[in-house]
Amino acid sequence: MGPIYLFDVASSQAQWLSLRQAAISSNVANANTPGYQAKDIESFSKLLDGKLIPIAVTSPMHIASGTASSPGETRDKDGWDIVHSGNSVSLEQEMLKAGDVNRDYSLNTAIVKSFQRMFMNSAKG
Repeated sequence: MGPIYLFDVASSQAQWLSLRQAAISSNVANANTPGYQAKDIESFSKLLDGKLIPIAVTSPMHIASGTASSPGETRDKDGWDIVHSGNSVSLEQEMLKAGDVNRDYSLNTAIVKSFQRMFMNSAKG
């Protein structure tokens, strides 16, 4: 039996969700800080682009390898509105993003639990 990558992907997504929640929390904490620019991290799909399974090639000229961004990289994110103080944090937008993180985490754990249950049942024979 070969390696099972689902658990690695789920673990990577859980770490990414944790980092995104930290960025959202930082934005909410600085909602009243003059000049603060809202931050977010790169999307999980960009993180996975070159990370999961290396593609075997016969020549380095066949497929150009891209670099995946680090899950800890933050970038300035344009908020919905920039208020007079120059702050771009929108609490409504941050709460929507926090809801997305919660939903994605719940889906991640449900898939891992289901896969683990299937794996254990197949192991029992």
